[in-house]
Parts: sequence; C-alpha cells; structure tokens
Amino acid sequence: MGQPERTGSIIDEPSVFHLIEKMVRKTDAVQVREILARARELDGLNLSEVASLIHVSDPELIAELFSTAKFIKEAIYGPRIVLFAPLYISNLCKNDCLYCGFRSGNKSVKRRALTGGEISEEVKILVEQGHKRILLVAGESYPDIGFSYILDSIAAVYSTRSGNGEIRRVNVNLAPLTLEDFRRLKASGIGTYQLFQETYHRDTYALMHPSGPKRDYDWRVSAFDRAMQARIDDVGMGFLLGLYDWRFEVLALLQHVRHLEAKFGVGPHTISVPRLEPAVGSEISIDPRYPVNDSDFLKLVAILRMAVPYTGIIMSTRENSEVRRATLALGVSQISAGSRTNPGGYSEGIQNQAAQFLLGDHRELDEVVRDLTDMGYIPSFCTACYRLGRTGRDFMEVAKPGDIKFRCDPNALSTFLEYLLDYASPETRAAGERLISEHLEQMGKGRATATKMLDRVRTGGRDVYL
Repeated sequence: MGQPERTGSIIDEPSVFHLIEKMVRKTDAVQVREILARARELDGLNLSEVASLIHVSDPELIAELFSTAKFIKEAIYGPRIVLFAPLYISNLCKNDCLYCGFRSGNKSVKRRALTGGEISEEVKILVEQGHKRILLVAGESYPDIGFSYILDSIAAVYSTRSGNGEIRRVNVNLAPLTLEDFRRLKASGIGTYQLFQETYHRDTYALMHPSGPKRDYDWRVSAFDRAMQARIDDVGMGFLLGLYDWRFEVLALLQHVRHLEAKFGVGPHTISVPRLEPAVGSEISIDPRYPVNDSDFLKLVAILRMAVPYTGIIMSTRENSEVRRATLALGVSQISAGSRTNPGGYSEGIQNQAAQFLLGDHRELDEVVRDLTDMGYIPSFCTACYRLGRTGRDFMEVAKPGDIKFRCDPNALSTFLEYLLDYASPETRAAGERLISEHLEQMGKGRATATKMLDRVRTGGRDVYL
C-alpha cells in the first residue's frame, strides 16, 4: 500500500508560526480593508492575508469582516442551508484519544456495533423525520468482518425506505483507509468522505493520541491523497478546536487545502469546525487547554468563508442554537439537526453514556426547520449534485462562474416543499409555504423552472431535481 507522504510538504509548521508572528506586527486598518475588498472578488485569500485577518480585534473592523463574509455567503449560497443527520453505527475503537468518549481506555462505555437490522431501524426513524442525507460515523475499529462491515452498513442505509422517503445520500466519517479500501468505499456509492485531523500541530497530536493506529500523524494527514487517487473527489476536512491554538489550526488547514488544490486540482468539499465538548470517560477537563471563545469562533468561521469561498462549512449540534444561528450569516452552509452521537440513539430516543460527546443543540428537525424558515433561510434536503456526478472539479466548474445557484435554488425549494408536505408540523408547513412564495417572487432566472418543479411535487412527484 506504500508509505504515507511525509507531511513537511503538506503542513509546514515553521512557516505557520512565522506568519502568525509576522502579521501581528504588520496588520493595520488600511491593509485589512484591502484584504476584505479582495475577498469580495470571490477568489479566496492567501495565507498571509488570512494571517492578517486573524489578528483583527478592532470592533469596527470586525463588523466589516463579518459583513464581507455575509456578502460572500449570500453571493455563492444564497439563503440555502443544507440539513443532515449523523448516524453512529459503532463505538468500537482501537485508539485512546484523550478527548473522546469512544477512547479505548474508557471502561465505562458499553461497546456496540449495530447490526444491519438495527441500522435500518435507525434509518427509518430519520427518514420519518424528513431527513434525506446522513453522515455515517463509526469508531476506528470494526467487527470481525473488518471493513466489509462499513460497506454492508452503507448498503443497509440505501436499501431502507419508509413511506415516500429514503436516504438519498450517505456521507461517511471513517478512519483513514488504504488505497484499495478507498476504492471499495467509492464503489459503495458514498457522497463525501470526511476525516478530521483533530490538530495539525504535531507535538499536540502525539500528546492527544498516546496509543492506537490514530497515533500515526502522517497516515492520517495523507488520507485525502489516497481518497482522491481512488476517485473520491468530494472530501471533508476539519479540526477539533480547543486542542491547540486556533490561529495555527486555521492556517495549517489552509495549507492542507492548497496541497490538495495543487496536486488534484480541487480542495475539500466541506470544512467542519467543531469545538471541544466534554465526553464521559475523556481525560480532558471541560475547560480546554486552548479555549476558543464565541467571538473568536465567529471570526474564524467568517475568515474561512473568505479564504475558501466555494467550500461548504458545516456546523454541528456541538454548538448551542444561539451560536449556530449567528454562524449562518457568516459562512455556514450545512447544519445537522436532531442529532444523536451514540449507536442506537434514535431508536432509544436518548443521548446516553455511549455518546462520543455532549450536545449543545437538542432541538429536533422540525424545530430547526421552523427556526431557519423564520430567519428567511431555505432548508434544503437536496442531493442532486452527488447523484449527477457534479462533484470535485465538475462541481467547481459550475460553482465558480456562479451558475450553481440556478440549479441549487430550484432543487432546494423542491426538497423543502417535499419536507413540508410529508413531514412538517402544521405550523412549520404554513411558515414554509409563505417563505417559498416570497422566494419565488424574488427569483429571476430559474423561477419558471422552480415553479414547474414545485408543481410536480404538489401533484405527488418526489425526488424532483435538476
């Protein structure tokens, strides 16, 4: 399977530290405003420019930074917010990550790997709530059949239906794989392969991962190279905020992004920015070593939106509802809803001690959809791009000229109406119908297409997309 690439060519720690120190002395208001003006051109930012924005603290400049992020978000994504749910199928794990409830040293957790039948039961519950896409998550160890357990689990998800609904796209968060197993994963029909480096700082990484396969930093950070070699061109990266200095993590992640762009012609499809949360059995206190307060958290979300304008930013239910609302205007384009982070959590209806971490937002899907609707966002359950092969470079070729919105807007409205008709509470349906009418009135190009698609849904059509 070959040796993993040494990461000196991917993550250059000395250059990151140099940028952080250099820009703290050079950043001024004129320079910041020049960077913000360049960001509005929707071409992204280089690492020096990002380092300058990281040091911004003046309230007036912060307001301008947030305004720029909002402009970019609306220009590219409009009011659409994609919704999904995580599906935890196993908490078996060989690693002893100090921050995780699944860690091998946690003797209080009851280990469990869901059977195919149990996975189908979980999926039925999610489908009956209205979900169309899930993120399948497993601990970094498998039952006796090995990696085939994951492939069988994906097949179980896709084969499950309930009423008018089904899961139309399975994304996965899994341990790094060999090239051959990535090829098998690709053949299973997944959407995005997601993997978090947790921390890009090598010494901190070693401290947090004292034993298990995950201790190999290079094998993990080179996983996306193998995934893309296996023709999985939609990958999702991220870090766990609170393990190390967030300024370093942002710049190092962007080095990783530029590496993928240079080598494969496309960067990540999504970036996730979870903050460290307490977990039963972890060895890290509730106060992380490198706390990221709400102000810095909002700033880093906005900076990422400017740095990689066409990459989706995911916000999980680790954050409370107030913080999640605030991030929507600053760059977040995907959120989870009604989450459980323990295997069997949807069937049991609880978040128990087998959970990977504690949640900040406990609202169910209908409540989240109603909240988004009240704020003027279009909740989207669309999976069209995956199923039409608009991924990787093909997606970017449509996205960067600004043409993707003419497909995404009608698809978002179609899937939103499908949710309203089949799953929403009466209050949410009424609010959603009003929002759809208002949005149609504001649409220019694409309005006629959207109207026809909505008519098909109202007359019984389902899974209507461009």
